[in-house]
Amino acid sequence: MNAPLQPWLTQLLPLVARASDAVMAVYNTEFKVTQKADASPVTEADVMAEAIITEGLRSLTPNIPVIGEEATANGSQAVAADTFWLIDPVDGTREFLDRNGEFTVNIALVHQGKPCLGIVAAPALGEVFWGLNTPMERAAYWQATPQTSPARILCTQPPAAGLRVLRSRNHGDSEALDAFLTDFSVSEALAVGSSLKFCRMAQGLADLYPRFGPTMAWDTAAAHAVLAAAGGRICTLSGEDLRYDPLRLKNPHFIAWGQLEPSARR
Repeated sequence: MNAPLQPWLTQLLPLVARASDAVMAVYNTEFKVTQKADASPVTEADVMAEAIITEGLRSLTPNIPVIGEEATANGSQAVAADTFWLIDPVDGTREFLDRNGEFTVNIALVHQGKPCLGIVAAPALGEVFWGLNTPMERAAYWQATPQTSPARILCTQPPAAGLRVLRSRNHGDSEALDAFLTDFSVSEALAVGSSLKFCRMAQGLADLYPRFGPTMAWDTAAAHAVLAAAGGRICTLSGEDLRYDPLRLKNPHFIAWGQLEPSARR
């Protein structure tokens, strides 16, 4: 992107807060769960939050296409575009259903395959992460509560004791993960839900997240922007940067790294 994105970010943070409030209004009730065509669960929170975010994005940038998880599930067809928005209104629906708080609201702006702006809110935890990932602006931030000031975050070098590895709480191929990790010295393995995994890496709290299992572009793009802005990287198993295409929304398997070289094996 050639234009600064900070002005958009200033308008998007209140929009994400509104969507988060709508999600929590459902979360705090005995909500109903239905199934989409692919048998994945969906609640009223997903629908309400996506509607709020979609309306806000179309008002802010009427010429940039918006791709949302729920709209896509309902048959909306993406079109080829150099720049587009990705929305996951409730990432970590299993965590939402389990009421463990580890679900997020995700908004990403993608330009030429690269996530250049991302906002990840964890409404039940009160946390918000955001990142600007362009040559003009590269910085990631974390706001611990609505009452606290944002803090700059950065990935960190792994501790001498070994890597802090993240794994999905409810998804992924555990056998493939264990086989991959035999090449590394691991000090700790932590289970975390939703796109919070990437954000914990951006905070310097973890070093590596291999994902061997299905994910979609809206699951990862927002937190990918945060992680990249904090000095991390997500690459495919062949070592290429993970990129996003509006016509191919399913991600390949990938490895997310903090300040660790992808070649750094023992």
